[in-house]
Amino acid sequence: MAFLDSHPGLGFPAVAGLGLLVGSFLNVVILRLPRRLEWEWKRDAREILEEPELYDPPPPGIVVERSHCPHCNHQLSWYENIPLLSWMALGGKCRGCKAPISIQYPLVELLTALLFVACVWRFGFGWKGFGAMLLTGFLISLSGIDFRTRLLPDQLTLPLLWLGLVASVENLYVGQKAALLGAMAGYVSLWSVYWVFKQLTGKEGMGHGDFKLLAALGAWTGLAGVLPTILLSSLVGALVGSIWLAAMGRDKATPIPFGPYLAIAGWVSFMWGKDLLGWYMRFSGLA
Repeated sequence: MAFLDSHPGLGFPAVAGLGLLVGSFLNVVILRLPRRLEWEWKRDAREILEEPELYDPPPPGIVVERSHCPHCNHQLSWYENIPLLSWMALGGKCRGCKAPISIQYPLVELLTALLFVACVWRFGFGWKGFGAMLLTGFLISLSGIDFRTRLLPDQLTLPLLWLGLVASVENLYVGQKAALLGAMAGYVSLWSVYWVFKQLTGKEGMGHGDFKLLAALGAWTGLAGVLPTILLSSLVGALVGSIWLAAMGRDKATPIPFGPYLAIAGWVSFMWGKDLLGWYMRFSGLA
């Protein structure tokens, strides 16, 4: 991608446009994947329990079925499915039934575009930039799903883990040893917190998906990125979670998803971890 590196005036708008398109697809993943998984779990449970089969058609898949309004099932035309622009042109309402269209759609599309541009600004338009965009897309999907359903599907966390390990083979961001140790430390650290908390309280303080997500982030950031990710995610989670609980009038016992905070912290650590560590060392007088 030497051409785009030498012509950023073309490269950045192209990446932003790609981000809008990918963001539109990520919206589909966020909304449809949990429903599909729930349908599969119920089907498998009926088979294991030997219950009679029910007529339960599968929900729309991620790729094949066309986008439609969830209220009136109006199938969207191509000009109603243009990322960001269609939502603005329609005034945030379905053309068929005038029901409001969730603001999630344009927000995810815009966020993906902005973060994709940040990725190539940081790593360039080559393989490192592409890998960073791939990681970003996974993290946005996982954050959206966890925020809505408090689930972090293996169908996303495990491929993200393996992609990080594959990238380490080529020493794209970190070496193989650092990636492997980072994945191990990421999983074991949160599992240990979970186990101790359960022994002390008898309650499960977090889901197993959080272990796998931090393991995946450790494969991308290396061992050195695990601790900053944990500390930053805890800080962001405490601040944002407290504000959200207060704004919603919920008590402190209300469970909140931890995946989005892990994703934010992991992305920041992946992008600028070394710079932030260097700044902290200089600020604290340790460097």
